[in-house]
Amino acid sequence: MVFSSLVFLGIFLPLFLAAYYLTCKYARPYRNAVVFLFSVGFYGYGTIVSGTPLYLIVILVSVLFNYYVGVALYKCGVSKKDRSAQKKFILIVGLVVDFGILFVFKYIDFVLGTNLGLILPIGISFYTFQIASYVIDVYRDPSLVEKSFVNLGAYIMMFPQLIAGPIVRFSEVRVALRKRKESLQGFLDGLKTFIIGLGFKVIIANQLSNIWTAADAIGYSSISVGMAWLAMIGYSFQLFFDFCGYSYMAIGLGRMMGFEFPQNFNSPYVSVSMTEFWRRWHMTLGAWFREYVYIPLGGNRKGPARTTLNLFVVWMLTGIWHGADWNFVIWGLVLFLIISVEKQGLQGFMEGHRAVGHVYMILLIPLQWMVFAISDLGQLGTFYGRLIGMGGENVSSGDWLLQLKDFWWLLIIAAVLSTELPGRLYARYKDKWFIWIPLAGVLGVAVYCLIMGMNDPFMYFRF
Repeated sequence: MVFSSLVFLGIFLPLFLAAYYLTCKYARPYRNAVVFLFSVGFYGYGTIVSGTPLYLIVILVSVLFNYYVGVALYKCGVSKKDRSAQKKFILIVGLVVDFGILFVFKYIDFVLGTNLGLILPIGISFYTFQIASYVIDVYRDPSLVEKSFVNLGAYIMMFPQLIAGPIVRFSEVRVALRKRKESLQGFLDGLKTFIIGLGFKVIIANQLSNIWTAADAIGYSSISVGMAWLAMIGYSFQLFFDFCGYSYMAIGLGRMMGFEFPQNFNSPYVSVSMTEFWRRWHMTLGAWFREYVYIPLGGNRKGPARTTLNLFVVWMLTGIWHGADWNFVIWGLVLFLIISVEKQGLQGFMEGHRAVGHVYMILLIPLQWMVFAISDLGQLGTFYGRLIGMGGENVSSGDWLLQLKDFWWLLIIAAVLSTELPGRLYARYKDKWFIWIPLAGVLGVAVYCLIMGMNDPFMYFRF
């Protein structure tokens, strides 16, 4: 089940909100149980549709296992005896099991060169990182343990952010799991954010996907230079509004329930360096790697050589996290090299000459996203060649004009919405009554598109 579907909007969400708010009013201690049960149903529906119903058992067993790991770490932590070695052993066992499950489903074929045909459980990369954050946080501070299995299950399986983020660390919602307050204003603010995310996904991302679909249908060796550039730009906007739209919807749903999920995007396309870009893009993933990998390795506190090594580890893991294929490994390596060069002075230059920096990133951003669009390295090379007019055969020079004729207006809207201006205007007027007029229009158009079948799966589901 996806947020941008009639089943979710017309059946699941109304039922959940009715059950949740009735429980908040008449049986408040059980509101997390409602979240947990509906989240199990949400994920279970997805496993049935994808033909993998047993995957629901996988995540439930994982929740149960990590509940007992947390309890064991807590007992070691409150013991009067020094049991640090035992705590470390429990932590290692917990993380080995958690990441071992991820490895089997996502990476074993890539590492061993096999083809077991395992379908990747939806959202496994996201919920594994959330589970790991809980275990590590309790290891560091046993008082953070969650003694209620239902509360822990509600955190790990909370449907708004279960399958595509944002990655919410346990420490960020621990207090809210017990003491959050629901309000009409919070609900309305969450609804506004949800509608904006729905519009990003359905009205912009889904429609722009047609440009890439057309280029893919023609064939990378046969598209014109103009079509190659147009498809790359269209795909870059599609990816951003798809993932950003999902994050907005997740944050909005969380707000309706009284949670404050962390921001996941901060106008990344206005960045003037790759370093800045990755501070603004998928911010919760970057925060996770910084908190649980980069800083524990020593961060930038142990000299330039060690800092470079730590960056290398983080960016290789970032690449591998996104996919089990050589294109993602190479992508992570290239990002490491670019950011390492920027830290030698290029970043400072770009920040001091922002016009140059914007041109620099306008080229780099779409070029990096082609790794996501084309997994075959040979085909990827062919596409990059077409950007500069190399390697073409049976090329149709007018192909890009057909697409531009249909989507030029949407590309302009996407470009404007990628800047910081719309966010500033929304922050200024979001509490005014008239803001509901454009939001109602967005909701109406989005629902119309869904009724007409103009919808695609979320792109980040496959990660």
